[in-house]
Amino acid sequence: MSIVPKTLKFAALAVIATTAVAATHASWLTTVTRTEAGGHRMGNPEAKVALIEFVSYTCPHCANFEKQASGPMQVAYVAPGKASVEVRHVLRNPIDLAAALLAECGPEQKFFGNHHALLGGQEQWLKRLSSASEATQVRWRHGTMGERMRAIASDAGFYGIMERRGIDRVAADKCLSDEADAKRLVQQSNASSEAFNVQGTPSFALDGELLEGVHTWDDLQKAIASRL
Repeated sequence: MSIVPKTLKFAALAVIATTAVAATHASWLTTVTRTEAGGHRMGNPEAKVALIEFVSYTCPHCANFEKQASGPMQVAYVAPGKASVEVRHVLRNPIDLAAALLAECGPEQKFFGNHHALLGGQEQWLKRLSSASEATQVRWRHGTMGERMRAIASDAGFYGIMERRGIDRVAADKCLSDEADAKRLVQQSNASSEAFNVQGTPSFALDGELLEGVHTWDDLQKAIASRL
C-alpha cells in the first residue's frame, strides 16, 4: 500500500478548490437574465451589490467607461459573485434605438458581447454618421421604422459589427424591423430614466439608489468598494 505524502494531499485539495472557484467565476459571467425593467443583468442575482448602468450608445463618455470598466469590473466584482451589473438603455435619438435593437439581437447570453462590441466601435461609426450628408440623413427620418433603422445600421457599419458577433444580415434586419420591440425599448428607457431621474449618461445606481455626481469608472469603483 502506497502512502500519499501530506504535502501532495494538500496540493491536490488546493487544485480542487481552485477549480471550483474558477467554475463559479465563469458561471456568474455567463449568467445573464432580462430584468422586469427590461435591462440585462450579468452575475449573481443575490450579490451584495446590485449595479445598474444607464447607457446611451451615442454617448462618448459611455464608450470610454465601457473600455475602462468592463474587464476590471467583471474580474473584481461580477466573477466572484460580489456584484451584479445590469445595463439599461437611455435612448436619446434614432441611432441609439438602432444600436439598442442590435444589442438585444440574438439570445440573452449574447447581449453583453453585443453591447461591448457596439460601444467599442463607437469612435469609428459615430464619426461616419456625423460626417454623413443631409441626403443620407434624410433616410434616417423617412420611411417605415424598419427602413429607417436599416438605413442607420448600413451607414454606421453596424452590420459588420454584428456579423463578427455571429449575427448575419438577415437576422440583424429582423431585429431592426421589430416595431413591437422598438416600442418596448422606448417605453422602458423613458420609464427607467424617469424613475431614477437620470439626467446624463453614463449614470449609475447602486442597490436601487442613483449615485449623484458619479459618471466615471474611478468614482464608481470607490462607491462599489464602500458598499463591500
